[in-house]
Amino acid sequence: MATEKKFINDAIIKMNISRYLSKELSRAGFSRVEIQKTPMLTRITVFVLNPGRVIGRAGKTIDTVTDTIRKKFGIDNPQINVMEVQNRMLEPLLVAKGITERLERGINARKVIQSTLREIIQNGALGAEIVASGKLAAKGARAKSIRKSIGYIPKAGDISKLVREAAAVAYPKYGAIGVKVRLVPPGTVFQDRIIKPIEMPKSIRNS
Repeated sequence: MATEKKFINDAIIKMNISRYLSKELSRAGFSRVEIQKTPMLTRITVFVLNPGRVIGRAGKTIDTVTDTIRKKFGIDNPQINVMEVQNRMLEPLLVAKGITERLERGINARKVIQSTLREIIQNGALGAEIVASGKLAAKGARAKSIRKSIGYIPKAGDISKLVREAAAVAYPKYGAIGVKVRLVPPGTVFQDRIIKPIEMPKSIRNS
């Protein structure tokens, strides 16, 4: 029971740190965070589009973030490493935010989802799924959901931990739309499965 409680607490702390960094480092293009505890320190790796914005002038920004994480979340000796995102189309949070920006400009949700799936797969992902829920139609229409996927996306078991996922919310004039993106990055190995080449549906290929 103690082990399960610690696992849950660690997951909650990671979620809260991720939320804090997402807000604090939004201008740097925050994508995700990885946390690894060792006997000597807690290594926090932050993936962003613009590392310079995280470090700040003379390291001021990263020092402030480190100090906040130590005090606010009770992390002993946090060490923050900043990594530049190599491909934004393989980062679910950045993909989700890109979708929300287009939805807020009034672009058709189905078209946005299909074209985004095509881009994700063209950038090497082994599978991807996008779900958009909320006010997807004109004023007065009921809320609904669109779910599109391609390739292999495990939904349960330990292998589902190999899937990257994130969510964002769009606020077009007719009401909020939640967007969730899940993808399997290139090179992911599944011991019980051989991933076949993805055959892209015509609706996605021509979107």
